[in-house]
Amino acid sequence: MTDSTLLLESVMLMLIGMGIVFSFLLLLVGIVRLMSVLLQRFVPVIPAPQSPASAPLTSAIADDLIAVIAAAIARYRSRH
Repeated sequence: MTDSTLLLESVMLMLIGMGIVFSFLLLLVGIVRLMSVLLQRFVPVIPAPQSPASAPLTSAIADDLIAVIAAAIARYRSRH
């Protein structure tokens, strides 16, 4: 075989391999999109529960919390 024949065959093999990989990736993207559409259609959306941290603090709890934090800061500063 001559060098030009080997070069031509290697280019053809490269194009075939790249075509197969590209086709597989297109198929993968299509399947993922189809699964997304099916899940959005058939699975109900469950609202996330509200976290207790976002609930407003009552004034008594807030006052106690401020006092505890202030005492902790004062104790830290007295030691350092």
